[in-house]
Amino acid sequence: MNAPVSTSNLHDCRDAFATTLERLAAEDAKVVAVCNDSVGSSKLGDFKAKFPERLVNVGIAEQNLVGIGAGLANGGRLPFVCGASCFLTGRALEQIKADISYSNANVKLVGISSGMAYGELGPTHHSIEDFAWTRVLPNLPVIAPCDRIETAAAVEWAAHYAGPCFLRLSRVGVPDLLPEDHEFVLGRANVLRQGSDVTLIANGTLTHRTVKAAEILASRGIEARVLNMATVRPIDEEAIVAAARETGAIVTAEEHSIFGGLGSAVAEVVVDNAPVPMKRLGVPGIYAPTGSAEFLLDEFGMAPSAIADAAASLIMRK
Repeated sequence: MNAPVSTSNLHDCRDAFATTLERLAAEDAKVVAVCNDSVGSSKLGDFKAKFPERLVNVGIAEQNLVGIGAGLANGGRLPFVCGASCFLTGRALEQIKADISYSNANVKLVGISSGMAYGELGPTHHSIEDFAWTRVLPNLPVIAPCDRIETAAAVEWAAHYAGPCFLRLSRVGVPDLLPEDHEFVLGRANVLRQGSDVTLIANGTLTHRTVKAAEILASRGIEARVLNMATVRPIDEEAIVAAARETGAIVTAEEHSIFGGLGSAVAEVVVDNAPVPMKRLGVPGIYAPTGSAEFLLDEFGMAPSAIADAAASLIMRK
């Protein structure tokens, strides 16, 4: 599927999350939301107005946030535990490990404003380690939707999935990439563009940038395959191996450190099954400075033109 990218109609994935959660709550009285003084940033204002008895605000206490979510799940509720991803995964990692993952509790963790979405708030608020921290935990699917459509589909999936998961959502507007009737399938990548010369793999806010990069490469006579790899764990090994064997080179791009994230997950599959030249684009193992998410992504070599240049250089190593 070749998906044109609109730059004039950007959507905040948090809106799709909130709208879907409200619909699910109207359909199922077990659905509850738990947040850490983040009603506004989690877009739970309307949920609170419609279901005041089903919103639990624990204040700035992330360990309690996760523990209460686990308790609600054990009591038969269906909790969506929402908070800034940097604090949810950083401050409460032990609780996520012991209370959620180890216990296989039916809790839906929702990391809001992930990556570098907080921009000017700087390194303390950037969440560029959360893939690494969460994807090593058993029983915990890790998902980063690429647009509002996939976000809504992933929330719908999560509500019917019997077990925990981690949804990583940004607050940075992105264009629609997937069809309105898209169905999220755990562990399945979406081919957004076919190509035989190189494969670009991304998720979240980087997916639309890789589509643009592929368009730039096409203008140079290079046909790039684009994979939207929303599920980081379990990752789509079949799609990765096919990409390696059929295109001979892979570039990954992510709003995360290059260590432990999507690029690392892809590289693990490649080295075990079909070694080919790879380039991992992301934050290069440093504390990202202050600045808007768009500025920082460009600074770290993830403007569409820079992604295209990285792919073109990589092809020379084939």
